[in-house]
Amino acid sequence: MSVTSRYRAAWESFWIDAPGEQGAVFWDAEPALTAGLHLALFEPHLAAAGLPVVDLGCGNGTQTRFLADRYPRVLGVDISAAALDHARQADPAGQADFRQLDVAEWSVAEQLHAELGDVNVYMRGVLHQCDPDDRQPLLDNIARLVGERGRAFVVELSEAAKPVLMGLAQSPAGPPPKLAPVFSHGLAPAEVMDDAVPEYVAAAGLTVLAEGELPLTTTEFTPDGTRIELPSRWLVLGLD
Repeated sequence: MSVTSRYRAAWESFWIDAPGEQGAVFWDAEPALTAGLHLALFEPHLAAAGLPVVDLGCGNGTQTRFLADRYPRVLGVDISAAALDHARQADPAGQADFRQLDVAEWSVAEQLHAELGDVNVYMRGVLHQCDPDDRQPLLDNIARLVGERGRAFVVELSEAAKPVLMGLAQSPAGPPPKLAPVFSHGLAPAEVMDDAVPEYVAAAGLTVLAEGELPLTTTEFTPDGTRIELPSRWLVLGLD
């Protein structure tokens, strides 16, 4: 199963229109507020820290470059060619590798695992943006990628994020400037129910090694200057 053409086109148009500078996209917060916090939760559970790291849904590569400062081999993967253009332009030294891949496709995960072996996976805010039919295949393929030695760190918006986003979108002044393109390009955040995530995880044969709540930090602010944070949950996963 692969992503729908509508879904791929929506992301491609979003990234074509997105400004190139870091922080211009709603979720593109600096790594000190995102991946840096996540690694502190992830690293105690790594069975093999030296494995390659795959950043699934890497977008413009902000978090990928941060990971590449800390691990010997990091691969950023996204379905959008335009997103990867941004990522490569921001990484002229080629610190990380970036590839356009659909990891909801089983053959893609198989080929990637054949090339890299077991990997550690970092995935932030991807599942809730997937088309419903791609959510279970994505978790199944994460299980394939991590194999026996790898671990996955998954961060997803919780149900409680949706009313926050809808409130922002429907404000009398209109949605904040960095949130408006998310809706105008047909992207629908916070569409996964909280109780569905453990079901996807279990069906993939993955075990939850650790979990918790941590706000997903955005780059946008309310009119009074408060940074917008969205309720989210994080999971560390490994095979049974």
